[in-house]
Amino acid sequence: MIERYNPNERTNHWVTAITFVMLALSGLAMFHPSMAWLANLFGGGQWTRILHPFAGLVMFVSFAILVVRFWHHNKFEDGDKQWLKQMDDVLNNREEKLPKIGKYNAGQKILFFVLLVSMIGLLLSGIVIWRAYFAFYFPIDVVRFAALLHAGCAFAIICAIIVHIYAALWVKGSIGAMVRGTVTYGWARKHHPKWFEAVIRNTKD
Repeated sequence: MIERYNPNERTNHWVTAITFVMLALSGLAMFHPSMAWLANLFGGGQWTRILHPFAGLVMFVSFAILVVRFWHHNKFEDGDKQWLKQMDDVLNNREEKLPKIGKYNAGQKILFFVLLVSMIGLLLSGIVIWRAYFAFYFPIDVVRFAALLHAGCAFAIICAIIVHIYAALWVKGSIGAMVRGTVTYGWARKHHPKWFEAVIRNTKD
């Protein structure tokens, strides 16, 4: 077995994931009356409004740590553009025809930056519309625009996470890597050959 994620990285990921679920549910509860029943999960409407922004801060800080940890793995490299051009091979699991990829493929890297931009948008807009502490510092037009931006970024990040979960289920072994922290030699060689070769070289050194 090869270690793909150490315990600190896995904890960091799951803190981000759990707070994301909390924020998605509480945000939907406040977004539309038809989903107001979701507020019962958090102790009612008042508690939902109180907890949502604080959970948002926890998620942002946790995600920021993930960015620092994995930034260097998500830089675009030679072969990423070609990987995207061969999407038909990607979707049909013809990985032997694809360029060798490192720890993350081009699709995962795009997802990383979509999440990063969305998180920044959510933080900035969330501060503006946080009525208890900051909203009264801004003109009403700015608050209204921030509320619209917040909803747009939330929609983008929910869609991105759905894609992320689907991809993790589609590539068997991906979820296990984030639960146990390890993958088999075969999995690493098949899905991330450049990363696998680097790990083997470092092990020999």
